[in-house]
Amino acid sequence: MSENTHSLDVVILSKEHAAYKAALEKYEQPAFNIIQATDDPSAIDQKQVRVMLADPGLAADIVNDCDRLQWIQSGWAGNTPLLEQQKRNYVLTGVKDVFGRQMREYVFAYLLYFSRNIHAFYEAQKNDGYNKWNKPDYQYLAGKTLGICGAGSIATSLLPVANIFGMRVIGLSRSGAPKSGYDDMYAPSQKIAFARNSDFIINLLPDTPDTHNFFDASLFSAMGKNSVLINAGRGSAIDEQALTEALNHEHLRAAVLDVFRQEPLPDHHPFWHHEKIIVTQHTAAESDPEDIAALFHDNAQRFLNGETLKYVFNFEKGY
Repeated sequence: MSENTHSLDVVILSKEHAAYKAALEKYEQPAFNIIQATDDPSAIDQKQVRVMLADPGLAADIVNDCDRLQWIQSGWAGNTPLLEQQKRNYVLTGVKDVFGRQMREYVFAYLLYFSRNIHAFYEAQKNDGYNKWNKPDYQYLAGKTLGICGAGSIATSLLPVANIFGMRVIGLSRSGAPKSGYDDMYAPSQKIAFARNSDFIINLLPDTPDTHNFFDASLFSAMGKNSVLINAGRGSAIDEQALTEALNHEHLRAAVLDVFRQEPLPDHHPFWHHEKIIVTQHTAAESDPEDIAALFHDNAQRFLNGETLKYVFNFEKGY
């Protein structure tokens, strides 16, 4: 820990390094002494790294060799690349309470898209003559059930909007314990019942061994043929072959996929061409450098004062 409680030496390793540097330079108490700012892990002087603001995917390339490392503030909500490394004798802090606005807009854009059957109306206007006025079928969100897998802080941001639309909300969490804002809660062992009772399912589960292929053939078979899956959590949660087969056999209506096992999603991947899949290129809730810098500044004050940092990751649990 730095002896100077008014400044902190920081290494920035991120694709957004210029934006992070500009944002951090605005702060005076504490001030940030930015030793390096780059998107190239090989350019980092590993001997100087004690505190790092980083993209986990880049930091993973050097973290095992940073012997003086004390703390990494991640710029991402997910930290799988770092959790997969051997080194764990440092504090890793994540990002929370900054993605709610983006996630609300993303989720409800697609809930409304499907419930109001927006694409069908667009196609109907291309018809000839009076057929243009033959309205497609559509529904309302009111009375529908929104199922949220991963009832954490991001999920909480969805609850007020679901309430405004008159939706019922059920959740699935590790414990399955009752939680404020949810009409019912389920444990992972109850995922089939959870799927059967959901009109829309949003995946926000973390990436842990327990969540790999959580969305499998059994879960898809339990979904209704008019139900929709939105994956804004982790690509590893989806059994891709099972999802493709479920869509082909009309076990569910559609899937909106924002995250994938391999990113960028390869050009040849069948998801790009499936008529019932919408790909959104990992844009559901992107990190804003100003928001991350503010969170980092708050944690930096805590770090210099010897206080507990916010959003510390548990390496054993994976979140």
